[in-house]
Amino acid sequence: MLRSPVAKKAEPAKGESKNDNKKASKAPAAPRGVRLDNVRNIGIAAHIDAGKTTLTERILFYTGANHKVGEVHEGTTHTDYLPEERAHGITITSAVTRGTWKAHDINVIDTPGHVDFTIEVERSMRVLDGAVIVMDGVRGVEPQTETVWRQASRFGIPRLVFVNKMDRPGASFDRALESLRRRLGANPVPVCVPLEDGGVVDLLANVCYRFSGDRGETVTSEPIPALEQEAMARYRENLLLAAAEIDTSLEEAVIMGEPVADDVVFEALRKGTLALKLVPVFGGSALRNRGVQPLLDGVTRLLPNPLERPPAIARRVDGEEELVEMTADGPLAALAFKVQLLEGRRHVFVRVYRGVLEPGMAVKLGGRGKEERVARVFDVDADQKKRVEMLCAGQIGLLAGLRWATTGDTLADPEHEVLLERIDSKEPVLGLAVEPETSGEEEKFLDVMGKVCEEDPTLRFTEDPDTGQRVLRGMGELHLQIVFERIEREFGLKVHAGKPRVMTRETIAGNGDSNTVVDRLFKISEEKEIHLKARALVKVRPLDRNGGVTTEVTPKILPEGTLLTVAQQDALKAGVQDAIMGGPIEGAPLQDLAVRLIEVETFLDASTPQALRMAASQAVREAIADAGGLVLRPLMRVEVVVPDENLGQVLGDLQSRQASITGQESDMGMTTVLGECPLQALLGYTTELRSLTRGRGQFTMEFARFDAA
Repeated sequence: MLRSPVAKKAEPAKGESKNDNKKASKAPAAPRGVRLDNVRNIGIAAHIDAGKTTLTERILFYTGANHKVGEVHEGTTHTDYLPEERAHGITITSAVTRGTWKAHDINVIDTPGHVDFTIEVERSMRVLDGAVIVMDGVRGVEPQTETVWRQASRFGIPRLVFVNKMDRPGASFDRALESLRRRLGANPVPVCVPLEDGGVVDLLANVCYRFSGDRGETVTSEPIPALEQEAMARYRENLLLAAAEIDTSLEEAVIMGEPVADDVVFEALRKGTLALKLVPVFGGSALRNRGVQPLLDGVTRLLPNPLERPPAIARRVDGEEELVEMTADGPLAALAFKVQLLEGRRHVFVRVYRGVLEPGMAVKLGGRGKEERVARVFDVDADQKKRVEMLCAGQIGLLAGLRWATTGDTLADPEHEVLLERIDSKEPVLGLAVEPETSGEEEKFLDVMGKVCEEDPTLRFTEDPDTGQRVLRGMGELHLQIVFERIEREFGLKVHAGKPRVMTRETIAGNGDSNTVVDRLFKISEEKEIHLKARALVKVRPLDRNGGVTTEVTPKILPEGTLLTVAQQDALKAGVQDAIMGGPIEGAPLQDLAVRLIEVETFLDASTPQALRMAASQAVREAIADAGGLVLRPLMRVEVVVPDENLGQVLGDLQSRQASITGQESDMGMTTVLGECPLQALLGYTTELRSLTRGRGQFTMEFARFDAA
């Protein structure tokens, strides 16, 4: 049953009319937390090197947030503020920033494109209202484009697409649209089409924009060039037909070729975008300062404000579900989506879904039984923060003073505890044995490892029970390399790391069963002994890959008529859980199996909870052994782009690494090879690929699943 503690529901904002672009950056900001209809919380996401950060820099410049454009290749970007980001030329951590465009506050999260840092995209998508997906106009949809698309779809995020780098040789707007249809199953609708001479055609206004000035800040319009009018008419017809599919009242006018007002078409496109039925597409070149201002118009006119998003669903402590309306009235409900050390102190990024957050407020960590007090509240801009009096529903901000809150926690009113949907994090696939440079830094080493793992949910720091080595696990070689660089810079601690060790999982090879009797006599003292006896019948069977582990603990109890106490029932469940903690071969975590406790026999006073737990645990282990163990290793989806003349060598090398080739696509002298390959065989592959292709080959990989190699 869904309930809502708030009676008041906000009305959706209507589409805004298009305004003159002059002096747009001077428009006053809407009152924060009050005019939510003028707020846009968006993320910029894409495959690595598609131009996300470059686009973000232009957005900040044109909205007046920055007076100078930062460049990735110069290491001067606003959102890539970590020294490691500037040194490697990539985005590592998502950064929150903002600007104002035509009286709209646009809060932007610039996310990483490298697959090793996909958790940053995941937790950003969880708290956004809309997204701009950036595509390379030459390469089209790439592996990480697919990943961020799936993440946005999972959270129901409306999105626009910006086809970037249209100034480069080989770029094709039509091919980009086709790759959106074919690889993502999207319904792309062109809105602004780039021309080869640097202009961008607005299909609704039926004009061509030109961008001049030092940074393309001056936008002028002119008629569409005669040579382009036929092609643009085809694009415009597609746009109008897409709008008519959403708003059937437009059908007759579109079919008869009658004029339709821009605002009416925009409203239809907005409705289709919010319903996830279509994806408006804009084109240009962020680096060359082309097409960004029309994209900003699209963000304000097509993407939702916080009031237009569906209410969040929370679960109360009594198990009932509750609708969380986006309003400042009502009990607090906020989601902590990131923990980060800023200026050496712990800060928590939050998105407020209901109520307000103020300094000094007590908050309950939903489902964890802990209560904390907020010390300070900040508005955040990249690595800069500014103290504010409150955060209201619909806003994203930063909190100081929270000691226990971590990624995915719900901050709730202590008198009205609720639990919002948590943020899932992927399991790490690569580990390194680590130790401090000197034994005297042992305490500091453990403290630092705890802090970096708290910041990044995809890191795990554990001790190998067999070797006693401490192992730091992450999502890949680059991920762990960046972590070690940050540890040395931020904490002054040098860490020695061993060779990469690929993480494994285990499962069962077939069906198995066990009818186990535990019959033991424990001597407590010279005068006292304890007799423990119980029998358990267990069956196990394999599940499909990524099927998880399921347990069924509802056994038949013998002798008939016997009733188990609550303690005995809990002991059976605990015994089953004990046995599935590790596999029979390497002790790695188990997955993809179903465990069923079928029958339990008790023997009067000898069948204590301890006896039942031992019997259940031993029976499960023996059933797993009977089924036969199977080691699963991480299998990666790979995409390798190579010159045609090097294709044979690269294919041969991939096959020698046990890669399974699933497809090939050739275009303009380059071939894209798609496939799957064990992670172990891909360690150091980037260097080998460069050698085989004289530095021209490119390689990306993404975790697919654990499977038998």
